[in-house]
Amino acid sequence: MPRNIPVLALAAALGLSSQAACAVNSPQQSSSGECRVDGAEKLPPEIGGADALCDAIRQAAAAQAPGVGYSVQIQVLSPSMLSARVTLADGRALPEQRHATMDRNLNPGSLQRFVNSLGAELAKAAAR
Repeated sequence: MPRNIPVLALAAALGLSSQAACAVNSPQQSSSGECRVDGAEKLPPEIGGADALCDAIRQAAAAQAPGVGYSVQIQVLSPSMLSARVTLADGRALPEQRHATMDRNLNPGSLQRFVNSLGAELAKAAAR
């Protein structure tokens, strides 16, 4: 019997480590939506690019409309103007959202206002 204890311990350890590996490698279910940005080269550098914009949208959506599935298509019209088309997972399209600054380029503060408004629209649509 003492000879089998190390084999059992090794088998148990391998079983636990393979379960941990599966947990690490399996896709996570999240409330984040799909995000695409067209014209990202027009974004001012302080915005951080398309990835930063999409991350900010995901954070606002997760905070204001957790669990709501969506896709968003952002169009950067100029360094001072954005538009967004949002479609819910059930296929409903929200009204196009536009955001512009009149006297300067977009900045982190104006971007935060824009993504917060998208999150609020998602929350309103989810409640309907």
